[in-house]
Amino acid sequence: MPQWIEEGIWGAFLSGAVIIALQILLAVIAYFIARAIGKKIINRSFTRMQSQKNMHPGRVKTLEKLGTSVFSYVLIFIFVTIIVGIFELDIAPLIASAGVIGLAIGFGAQGLVSDVVTGFFILMEKQIEVDDYITISGLDGVVEEVGLRTTQIRGFDGTLHFIPNREIGSVSNHSRGNMQALVDISISYNDNADEAIRVLQAACNQVASEEEAIKEGPHVIGVQSLGDSDVVIRILAQTANMEQWGVERMLRKAGMEALQTAGIEIPYPHQVYVHKDEAK
Repeated sequence: MPQWIEEGIWGAFLSGAVIIALQILLAVIAYFIARAIGKKIINRSFTRMQSQKNMHPGRVKTLEKLGTSVFSYVLIFIFVTIIVGIFELDIAPLIASAGVIGLAIGFGAQGLVSDVVTGFFILMEKQIEVDDYITISGLDGVVEEVGLRTTQIRGFDGTLHFIPNREIGSVSNHSRGNMQALVDISISYNDNADEAIRVLQAACNQVASEEEAIKEGPHVIGVQSLGDSDVVIRILAQTANMEQWGVERMLRKAGMEALQTAGIEIPYPHQVYVHKDEAK
């Protein structure tokens, strides 16, 4: 083959490769621009929805994350379709092959279908929302994302748990309505229980007047149990969501300080050593 023909073929090949590379680069740039614009539009839409329809913030976050996820999947599908078109591949046989493969693996994808169906009903029934404190599948934590396939829960130790929706059997949502703060404080058998209850109630009233998170109470309900060396007095209060632990800490501190000021003993473990003198 003459050299000028080889050079022409090689030049045409290089020219085609450059055009394809430029088209792919433009497609990638368009993908990232569309993704950024789409996410911004979704965010603004749900922010406007929250302000206009007075929706719960957790519900808005849940729907926003779901909308962003669906938009990302659709955008990736469009991007792949464009790349296939750039290489001038016939997409019809690919779709047909995908249908055959999909039918073949359909029996093994029952778990995925179950995830999607369960996630759909969780979203429709509003069982859980982003920022809810829940217990599912033996795990406690705060919901970070509710998707059609998995639910993400952040444990209190910082671990992020990915739970397939099909494994969610029962859901305990601790963020619906007020929560309960429960505190047990012990006194010794030598002290007067009625006096201790009066002192603790006065301390609780003082905490309630200073803490807005307390919605009802606290109430000193009385003697809860009798231990080996202590009398246990229980305090109950209704608090705002996710504030129960902080209120419990405040009540323990206030109760301890009030009992100490009143001279009422808070029992603690004692060790007694008995020495036996051996006869000489």
